[in-house]
Amino acid sequence: MININDVRSGMCIKYNDGLYLVLDQQHVKPGKGSAFVRTKLKNVHTGANIDVTFNAGIKVEKAILNKKEMQYLYNSGDDYIFMDMEDYSQIEVKKETLGNTVNYLKENLEIIMQFHNSDIVGIILPDKISFKVTSTEQAVKGNTSSGAMKDAIIETGLNVKVPIFISEGEEIIVSTEDGKYVSRA
Repeated sequence: MININDVRSGMCIKYNDGLYLVLDQQHVKPGKGSAFVRTKLKNVHTGANIDVTFNAGIKVEKAILNKKEMQYLYNSGDDYIFMDMEDYSQIEVKKETLGNTVNYLKENLEIIMQFHNSDIVGIILPDKISFKVTSTEQAVKGNTSSGAMKDAIIETGLNVKVPIFISEGEEIIVSTEDGKYVSRA
């Protein structure tokens, strides 16, 4: 059991006989009244998101997550196939379980998969990943105002804002935390 004040995004807790991934949490101390913690939780089994407000200081049960190194191989419709790096067995994961992380999955990417018992909770991506720009507009000569950005589509289909000097076919590094351009690869 841990204090609700110690719960952070990415943790997994047990609540109302269900397993929930903490997507967001905010500690609120109003001028009048007692403090509370506002959370956004995702049910691991159903994928449903709920907003729950806890009184500050209460205890919740933290779920123990096991982690395993995996490699993304390919997707077939809404099924994403990963390979265990130890025994080379393959695991099929539904798109709903992966959420927004599918925007950063490219072949042979090594990730860490999180399990609770035998249930897949989610995956942890590297902080930054290199992608090839598949399409972008050409820079207009003279449009060189500082910080000028344009849209670019990377190999996974994600739209990323990039500086105007980036051209089609170049490798760029994208942050998986916010989906923003970091630098050239």
